[in-house]
Amino acid sequence: MSPAPLLPVSDALKRVLETARTPLAPERVPLAQCRGRTLAEDVAALRTQPPFPAAAMDGYAVRATDIENVPAKLKITGESAAGRRFHGTVNAGEAVRIFTGAPVPEGADTILIQENTKADGDHVTALESEKLGRYVRRAGLDFSEGDVLLKKGQRLGPAELALAAAMNHPALPVTRRPRVALLATGDELVRPGEEIGPDQIVASNTYAVRAYAEKAGAEVIDLGIAGDNFSAIEAAIRAARAYGADVMVTLGGASVGDHDLVQTALAHEGMELGFWRIAMRPGKPLVHGQIGDMRILGLPGNPVSAIVCGLLFLVPLVRALSGDIHAGDDRSEIAVLASDLPENDNRQDYLRARICGRKDGHPLVESFTRQDSSMLRILSEAQCLIVREAHAPAAKVGDPCRMLRV
Repeated sequence: MSPAPLLPVSDALKRVLETARTPLAPERVPLAQCRGRTLAEDVAALRTQPPFPAAAMDGYAVRATDIENVPAKLKITGESAAGRRFHGTVNAGEAVRIFTGAPVPEGADTILIQENTKADGDHVTALESEKLGRYVRRAGLDFSEGDVLLKKGQRLGPAELALAAAMNHPALPVTRRPRVALLATGDELVRPGEEIGPDQIVASNTYAVRAYAEKAGAEVIDLGIAGDNFSAIEAAIRAARAYGADVMVTLGGASVGDHDLVQTALAHEGMELGFWRIAMRPGKPLVHGQIGDMRILGLPGNPVSAIVCGLLFLVPLVRALSGDIHAGDDRSEIAVLASDLPENDNRQDYLRARICGRKDGHPLVESFTRQDSSMLRILSEAQCLIVREAHAPAAKVGDPCRMLRV
């Protein structure tokens, strides 16, 4: 019997994201802890910004009619500074010294910037006229109380946090962080710094996959390394469930060789298999399934394969569980080839590449000659992956392509 056809990458991602249709439960979190979190509901402004007409420049608050004909000499009757307003009224022939951000006094309708004045004691002379309302920020110029400015499913970055603070929110309703449990497998693996046997290597995949998961917004539980035996792998699976993991990621053992025990152990623990072979390179033997409420991603053991699969599947899954409405968006960009590429076979390629300039407004990308999935050094030197569709024809220098930043 011939094996089932390889699943296209787009179909695989769709199936992975289907397990995250309902985001995790919401919680209220202090604003300072909300970076990278996703809003669980719309958020409206609790105040108007600015709450009063404010000066946009240093100078003098005046009436525009008083400086229509220059030079015009005005009497200085006070000062308005940020946090300390002038409480009087600006009358005809008067001016109030004012600073950026300060409330514009009653009666004034224009700011005469200080560069266009000459001060002399308690008088100031306008050397140039200004249009009515010049350099005055009206009340509510930015937003008004009740305006919904941040939307459910929006990911919170620095600008959004600043906006929420200006809206007077000390805390925000965000989706709970997904819990991701990581398990490396294989008798050949040891942690960095441990004694290494003659047939062993240092486990590296965990650190990259963890970094991607945490950057996407996950809390990560490191289950360590399980050797090539069922009892150790099954114990780790049960530990992941006990921790309440929303996603369990296994690293290595995703194929079906004599020493690849992960898929069998997952099945023994009740996993409902979704798929396990994808038409992509690197990363064909990726396992996806579910044990109860815990999603399973079994990543390949080759370092580059594991990292690329983590970028393509784990990151969107974490963001989707976080409620990010853009979790499944295509994040690739148009680029221009700086090296020739041969025709492709039936697997979608993700070629490590460097960005070596720009052409026609797009990044110019050059593929590394060597693409072996065990070579982390090349991945560390790459700024992007060139995405090559299955059965893509040969491409030449200067041809357009798609790239995915790493």
